[in-house]
Amino acid sequence: MKKELKEKLACPICKSELELRIDEEEDDEVKEGELHCPNCDNDYPIEDGIPNLLPPDFES
Repeated sequence: MKKELKEKLACPICKSELELRIDEEEDDEVKEGELHCPNCDNDYPIEDGIPNLLPPDFES
């Protein structure tokens, strides 16, 4: 995921701005990490450079 994409994403539940937490990056891309919503305290994982923004209720 490109770091700039964070500016266009919002929490799918409350529409708040997300915080980016990086575990692994390569060049200007986040490979592993998470997007965190400080308003509703949900975390959305980034795995293999792909953010998963499914709300917790939709995950199996």
